[in-house]
Amino acid sequence: MIRIANLKIGIEKAVDHDSENRALKNAVLSKIKTSSKELRSYKIYKKSIDARKKDALVYVYTIDAEVQNETQILKKFSKKGITPTPDMSYHRVTFGTDQLAERPVIIGMGPAGLFAGLVLARNGYQPIILERGDDVDTRAAKIETFWKTGTLDTKSNVQFGEGGAGTFSDGKLTTLINDNRCRSVLEAFIEAGAPEEILYKSKPHIGTDLLRETVKNIRKEIISCGGEVRFQSQVTDFIIQNGELHALVINGQDEIPCRTALLGIGHSARDTFETLYSRGIGMTPKPFSIGVRIEHPQQIIDAAQYGTSAGHPGLGAADYKLAYHSPNGRSAYTFCMCPGGYVVAAASEAQGVVTNGMSKHKRDGANANAALLVGVQPSDFGSEHPLAGVEFQRKWEQLAYHLGGENYCAPAQLVSDFLADQPSTKWGRVTPTYEPGLVFAQLKECLPDYVIATMKEAIVHFDAKIKGFAMPDSIMTGVETRSSSPVRISRDENNSANINGLYPMGEGAGYAGGIMSSAVDGVKTAEKVMQKFAPRNR
Repeated sequence: MIRIANLKIGIEKAVDHDSENRALKNAVLSKIKTSSKELRSYKIYKKSIDARKKDALVYVYTIDAEVQNETQILKKFSKKGITPTPDMSYHRVTFGTDQLAERPVIIGMGPAGLFAGLVLARNGYQPIILERGDDVDTRAAKIETFWKTGTLDTKSNVQFGEGGAGTFSDGKLTTLINDNRCRSVLEAFIEAGAPEEILYKSKPHIGTDLLRETVKNIRKEIISCGGEVRFQSQVTDFIIQNGELHALVINGQDEIPCRTALLGIGHSARDTFETLYSRGIGMTPKPFSIGVRIEHPQQIIDAAQYGTSAGHPGLGAADYKLAYHSPNGRSAYTFCMCPGGYVVAAASEAQGVVTNGMSKHKRDGANANAALLVGVQPSDFGSEHPLAGVEFQRKWEQLAYHLGGENYCAPAQLVSDFLADQPSTKWGRVTPTYEPGLVFAQLKECLPDYVIATMKEAIVHFDAKIKGFAMPDSIMTGVETRSSSPVRISRDENNSANINGLYPMGEGAGYAGGIMSSAVDGVKTAEKVMQKFAPRNR
């Protein structure tokens, strides 16, 4: 096939699938100067929006096409963005020959654990997945109860349960890593029911509503391939002898033999971090970011990004990604922006408030929200202990819990009042989405001074980039502390910890950030196990 880059189509020609296909076909034929009968097939490889000219928005495509006269076209148009389509297929690793004493165990069923389990199951390794939380349906019901009543289940919540924290988010599948495994992960999501557009959109997302179904379908495939999934099964201890893993303790009582464990525990498994540290597993503190969720009307963001085209049926809800570097040496940025989304309660520990953002696939909510974060370093934590970052997070979460009334309501402040350093007294044009509810409070009482100062500078700076970002009655809700793991669990070139048989992976171990990079790290870790051991049923 040949790859044709930089094909542009006006948004009015992409209002539906059929009109988009017609426009693309005509654009391909025009680009390569060929007839319709010589174009055998084509498919979209990449699609993005170019909104630099607000009065002339266009979609920009990269197309892979199969044509009869491929050699001649490549020779004729090599200097016009037409090249051979590269090999993007996933190449399986060569299996090892060592025999597994027991079935491999995966600890945690977030993206890393889910995809490590899928790869191992598909290749005959019959993994056991242990998830401390519930299956996604039971989990969703408990989360709804928490949001409505403030009754938190510390074992099954936005952080813990089937699919991990990303299941209750926007389901973003963007990543900065360049790895062919990314495509195989997207293909697996599509096979499990995700929309095909995630394979080519420049900013793919599934949405929390569809992601829950895809996660269930991946679980079903793992089981059909000989794997096993056990919910409400928290690993509470690791039995280690002579520097090697021998067994796992489940829920403080049941012990299962285990010589090979893939550790995908997620960034909020604080009790497991403590257990690992007590058992001598190497780890170090890691930088992360803290701040708030900031909430605007989606119409404001659409207008800022799309101008007079805002609301056009060929466009979806607009997003943004912003960064600011302060003279004070700190950096602020927006993270996990959720168009048409909701600010959600994401606590996993009693007496702590944590926020996150979530969108459904259609992104049709009235508000946009994003994390507004400031980077923090281990030097900010007040201790050199490997788990000092955990205590740092916990401190601000507990202060937010107190400010919110100690019932999981969250402290909030309007942007204008935040910038003026005064309390808010009434809502404006933005209706808050956070449940169980918000309480007016000054956010400086639940965040460090340097975070507050840097966010104030950043809001003014971002308003010059996105008109309306500093809209006076936009809402800031605190606190967001779980941007990434506060620790990094040491591992070698084989992804093995300093204890033989233990393989740290994913975001919780400090090697990923988001659904895609976590899933890819899970695949890579599974490959390390496969390169060492032979399959069990082959």
